Amino acid sequence: MLAARGVSKRYRAVQALDDVSLELPEGEVVALVGDNGAGKSTLVKVLSGVVLPDAGELSQDGAAVRISSPHDAQRLGVATVHQDLALCENLDVVANLFLGDERQRWSVLRPIRMERAARDLLTSLDVRIKDIRVPVAMLSGGQRQSVAISRALVGEPRVVILDEPTAALGVEQTAQVLDLIRRLRDRGLAVLLISHNLADVRAVSDRIVVLRLGRNAGSFATAETSAETIVGAITGSLVS
Repeated sequence: MLAARGVSKRYRAVQALDDVSLELPEGEVVALVGDNGAGKSTLVKVLSGVVLPDAGELSQDGAAVRISSPHDAQRLGVATVHQDLALCENLDVVANLFLGDERQRWSVLRPIRMERAARDLLTSLDVRIKDIRVPVAMLSGGQRQSVAISRALVGEPRVVILDEPTAALGVEQTAQVLDLIRRLRDRGLAVLLISHNLADVRAVSDRIVVLRLGRNAGSFATAETSAETIVGAITGSLVS
């Protein structure tokens, strides 16, 4: 659904990305891993339209596309859930799901329609929140992450980018988020998962792409690759 080929980005003396390529097929979870400074965040910013690459090409369904702003990414069906979630904690779940995309008729909000759509969406994703009219501040960390991911689906994207979705979550909350990622894959979406947690990555990903010092350091089928091999690719001492 989305591919990057030969992408490079330099910040003055720092070469953040150097001839990086990545493919995101439909119905797959691709994990992007690497040490700090490997270029993961820069690549996500390129795919989400936050920064423009110095070189390289982005394509969708085999046709070249230009993503020069987050609006362009949204128009092409690319949704990004950032690590900070960007939720309004004083608003309830329904308001957060439709923030900036409120359902209206003749410029009048339609709260009942939004609440019904929110319940249908959360039910389809098996997200369990007892009262969707409580402020998000009262939800657990896993529930907040689920709301942020669900909000990304309101615009019916084709590609979902998740930046460290299980960071700072407990065991039970992490399991809930990983189950949600699997359901995104089952819906036929292309999912890019950025994570430092190799256990989480191996639990849900179909393929693992490793970046090292801004360059591709390997692409591995998760089911056929050991954790030691992935660690070796990350550190530069690939274990066969």
